[in-house]
Amino acid sequence: HYPTLSRYAGLPDDAFKHDGQITKRDIRAITLSALNPVTAGCLWDVGAGSGSVSIEWMRFGPRMKAIAFEKDPERVRKIRITATRLGVPRLEVVEGIFPASLKNQSAPDAIFIGGDVQNETIFECCWNELKPHGRLVCNAVTLDGEAKLQQRYGRFGGELLRIAISHVDNIGTTEGFRPNIGVTQWRVTKHDK
Repeated sequence: HYPTLSRYAGLPDDAFKHDGQITKRDIRAITLSALNPVTAGCLWDVGAGSGSVSIEWMRFGPRMKAIAFEKDPERVRKIRITATRLGVPRLEVVEGIFPASLKNQSAPDAIFIGGDVQNETIFECCWNELKPHGRLVCNAVTLDGEAKLQQRYGRFGGELLRIAISHVDNIGTTEGFRPNIGVTQWRVTKHDK
């Protein structure tokens, strides 16, 4: 149990049960900031992996709502365990292939796509379901995903950025900064047409 953990974004990665599919702590804090959590806002976490983004979103306040969409049954189980352990058992977890798994869920104020960002079907569904003035944030680490985010940025605008974080690590007999895999992030607000 983690009774002294902050409600601010950026919980330690080991606070979550995961198999490596997790938005890492520093990237998660940046991602949550970009999603712009608001009181009573509803987030869709599509391709939730460990559920770290949706769990932290819910921890911002008692009226926050999030739906974690994840196709892997073992990850779904881990998300539910972590959500309960971190004080947000109300997190709705939907198991199945997105968007076929959509079943009358609340329209989102914000959407995070962290997995399969290059999938156009997923993107189009998310964009269509997002409320006007809602925020969409996508993170990519592969060349295919990055290329898709560049295309969408060209089409819809928003912000496209590269997040590069390094941590101190052993390098031979001394220490130096070792870079993590860079993350390309696209952030966009859906405006009324």
